[in-house]
Amino acid sequence: MSKTISIIIPTYNEQENIVELTDEVKKMFKKDLPKYKYEFVFIDNSSTDNTQDIIRVLCANDKDIKAIFNVKNFGPFNSPYYGLFQGTGDCSILLCADFQDPIEMLPKFVEEWEAGHKIVCGVKTTSKENPIMYALRNFYYKVIKKMSEVQQISNFTGFALYDKAFLDVISKLNDPTPFLRGIVAEFGYNRKDIEYTQNRRKGGKSSYNFYKYYDAAMLSFTSYTKIGLRVAIFSGFIISILSFLVGIGYFIYKLIYWDRFVAGIAPLVIGFFFMGALQLFFIGLLGEYVLSINKRIMNRPLVVEAERINFE
Repeated sequence: MSKTISIIIPTYNEQENIVELTDEVKKMFKKDLPKYKYEFVFIDNSSTDNTQDIIRVLCANDKDIKAIFNVKNFGPFNSPYYGLFQGTGDCSILLCADFQDPIEMLPKFVEEWEAGHKIVCGVKTTSKENPIMYALRNFYYKVIKKMSEVQQISNFTGFALYDKAFLDVISKLNDPTPFLRGIVAEFGYNRKDIEYTQNRRKGGKSSYNFYKYYDAAMLSFTSYTKIGLRVAIFSGFIISILSFLVGIGYFIYKLIYWDRFVAGIAPLVIGFFFMGALQLFFIGLLGEYVLSINKRIMNRPLVVEAERINFE
């Protein structure tokens, strides 16, 4: 009996890419994976262009193409994570709609999966995107890898093949704020990493902005590190000791040179603003941890669906 591979494609304003991507993946299956059945699962984050209309046409022409339309944009983490659990195949491959994930990697993923690996991750070693952005991301991956208690996967974006057995495991986590890259690093077993070069976006404009990059960084930071809170504790302790010593020094100096030593207000003002800025920084950092905890306590659904197409 032929195995089925689910291709999970999250979309948001990808009208310029999805038809060509679907055609290319179908050709790849026909040429390189003829023994396997496929199903496409598009999960759209309430696109504002013609993406949903195009997906409807694709679904009407091929019953192996399925679609989920969300009622609103639930962000770049919840929607793909939710989509992984909607496939019915023996494994699922998470694939970006913008061609940055090279589809020629898919046969390699399947080959390693058939060799017994439950997860086959694409790890980018180089990228054709903006070199400054790539360098910043690479720096971020290295920093978070050193700070995290869980051994993170450098330059892993979620592009991977996931066996049904592994998806069954992580589906029980019930995490309302999932960070897939960290989850794979923490709970992934029998994993194989394959290096690749990330392509440049083929069409359209990326919906990522500074806020989304910051949100991703904070999600991984608060989910997999304690260093922020520990730095706050040690900084407060060290600065309090230094402040005490400086205060003693000023007091002794004033006793010795009572008439000649004028402390002035400058040290007081500088110390006041320094301590105020430091406190605001750590209060903000603490707020990020509280926000992460708050989202998990509320336990809201990952997404809310507006419509399903071609699901029995």
